[in-house]
Amino acid sequence: MSSSLPEEDLSCPVCCDIFRDPVLLSCSHSFCRGCLQRFWEVSRMRDCPVCRRRASRRSPPCNLALKNLCEAVLQGRRAAAAAAGVGTACRLHGQALKLFCADEQLPVCPMCQASNAHKAHECCPAGVAKKKNTWKKQKYYDVCVFQCQTQLTEKRIRDQFLEFHHFLREEEEARVSTLKEEEEKRVLAVKERDRDLRSRMASLVDIIRITEQEMAADDAEMLQVRVQNSLPDPEGFCGSLIDEAKHLSNLKFHVWEKMQGIAPYSPVTLDPNTAHPCLSLSEDLTCVRYMSPSRSLPNSPERFRVSAEVLGSVAVAGGTHTWEVEVGGSKDWIVGVASASVRRDAEVAARPENGFWTLCLRDGTYRAMASPPRTLLVGRKLRRLAVRLDQDAGQVSFSSPSDGHILHVFTHTFTEKVLPYFYTQSDRPLKILPKPTVAGTN
Repeated sequence: MSSSLPEEDLSCPVCCDIFRDPVLLSCSHSFCRGCLQRFWEVSRMRDCPVCRRRASRRSPPCNLALKNLCEAVLQGRRAAAAAAGVGTACRLHGQALKLFCADEQLPVCPMCQASNAHKAHECCPAGVAKKKNTWKKQKYYDVCVFQCQTQLTEKRIRDQFLEFHHFLREEEEARVSTLKEEEEKRVLAVKERDRDLRSRMASLVDIIRITEQEMAADDAEMLQVRVQNSLPDPEGFCGSLIDEAKHLSNLKFHVWEKMQGIAPYSPVTLDPNTAHPCLSLSEDLTCVRYMSPSRSLPNSPERFRVSAEVLGSVAVAGGTHTWEVEVGGSKDWIVGVASASVRRDAEVAARPENGFWTLCLRDGTYRAMASPPRTLLVGRKLRRLAVRLDQDAGQVSFSSPSDGHILHVFTHTFTEKVLPYFYTQSDRPLKILPKPTVAGTN
């Protein structure tokens, strides 16, 4: 019965091979237990690799029926392979098993391919078949990695915009509240003026009554004097309007100025695609620390695979660039710049002959990584380190921001792009400090 089932019904969607210890998710999709765990480690989310539905269990149950069926199929393959003399010669024709039948999933010889048993089947060289299967697995794995990266990056983008939205809503409410407070003050002032006018009106009524009495005495001259002296003209009411200019003048600019507190500008951001698996980067890509155990990350020619190193995200091809790094409590670090072409598949010394221009702290000693390394006399422990790259002048200089003391200057004629470079084996972070932006005048 098992031999009549299509191959894809018995294959794990992740590794594209027969299921091994299959588990069943609540969405009814099955995977090898090991494949699913590795996928979750890479994506950091317990989603189904096929439909993206959230898994209800951290440890899914075994799909026992599918497991038994797959084991039966594998046993049948092993028996067929043993009968066919895998690894030696074809049992029927005595020739080398140079081909692989994709339909039967068995090695065959050229005469087997020409026979009726395999004539209509898809056969290819055994080495090509193996490569095709490897490429197929790698392609599916790469697609899964890309999807995980996309989901994680999308989440981080949305989180940052949610922070912006929250800030803008609070700022909007604060400014509208200030406007309402001014409105209340203006209304109170108008009411105060109204009470004053009513008081004056009462005084006027009294004057009219007295005037009528005096008119009866025909004392017109006294009447004129009394009216002029008893009821002065009301003064003009200044500032009765809302100060619109105060609330609207350069509104967007002032909000942008205030936003610098939650949106600082970093002159350097780290490239997670180059980070060694033992390094952990902050979500804003400005902080790096050493972590253990290693994360499961896809192999890539961009990534450092031997030493705990990471590069900046933007290569520099000219001009002057400066940034500061907070080295803080870290006791093992290297900071500087590196050529874009430095080796990432081997551990090499971070020196100029290898494409590095760096400063380091190791075993409590500061060194400029020249050839040979030069020990630096630093009066007190560095909390921050300033890096200045003048590529046109061919200089990389390091200084202490607290007093401006120049620690070391490398001189080199740069012929290719370089990137900011960081190395650490400390759980204390190296942090790229934000650079203040130029604000306008009020």
